[in-house]
Amino acid sequence: MANTKELRTQIGSIKNTQKITSAMEMVAASKMRKAQDRMARGRPYSDHIRAVIGHVANASAEYRHKFMMEREISRVGYIIVTTDRGLCGGLNVNLLKRAVMDIKTWTDQDIEVDLCLIGNKATQFFRSYGGNVAAASSHTSEEPAMSDLIGSIKVMLDAFEEGRVDKIFLANNVFVNTMTQQPTIRQLVPLLPDDESDHRYPWDYIYEPEAKVLMDGLIERFIESQVYQAVVENGACEQAAKMIAMKNATDNAGDLIDELSLVMNNVRQAAITQELAEIVGGAAAV
Repeated sequence: MANTKELRTQIGSIKNTQKITSAMEMVAASKMRKAQDRMARGRPYSDHIRAVIGHVANASAEYRHKFMMEREISRVGYIIVTTDRGLCGGLNVNLLKRAVMDIKTWTDQDIEVDLCLIGNKATQFFRSYGGNVAAASSHTSEEPAMSDLIGSIKVMLDAFEEGRVDKIFLANNVFVNTMTQQPTIRQLVPLLPDDESDHRYPWDYIYEPEAKVLMDGLIERFIESQVYQAVVENGACEQAAKMIAMKNATDNAGDLIDELSLVMNNVRQAAITQELAEIVGGAAAV
């Protein structure tokens, strides 16, 4: 059994760790609020443009963009959004596990997969796991900028336009609430029709200028906005998961300190009892 000095040193070390995890919890809480504000500002635009594009994909359109056309699948692409740093519980693990399972459904059909990785954790994972990485970006978790993402997104969109990829999926964590982050994979290209629209009365918008000019720009902006919003939401998920993980670490450190304190008191009491017994025994011997 450890002596009192060793236990006191161990308790001091755990208390120092507890201070660090407590500080990290407060930092993550502050960053989470900023990330939530950023996410909330982007959601109305993202949701509205998704509704417009979804309706256009379902309408009797006068112009059909390449990104709206289904074709036979021989190769698919995945844009996978993770964090740059760890210490956020199972956030990245759950998403990557879901992505690997989804990718396996295609590889089992002998369909090849291209990867666009956003975040260091995805890059590190697929470096060891394997896969055809077509593009990668990092350092976008806390304050993402569209300029940091456009290059990687364009690689995948160009691959689709040139016929090298026939479907593109977007995998990221969706912020439900502080306690819940949902790993989600959805089809990004070809564009899916709006399920809420009435299929019995299809209609199209009136375009000014012509449909081709407007749709070419709008659809590209739409796809970029969806990836950007995914990165922003993933950032909010990261801070929420990190806050919960650090809170759990702080609480566990407190429990461990209590247990070791009890052990130390027992050891000290046993030592005192032994000393008293030795004194009494010595006195009796005299």
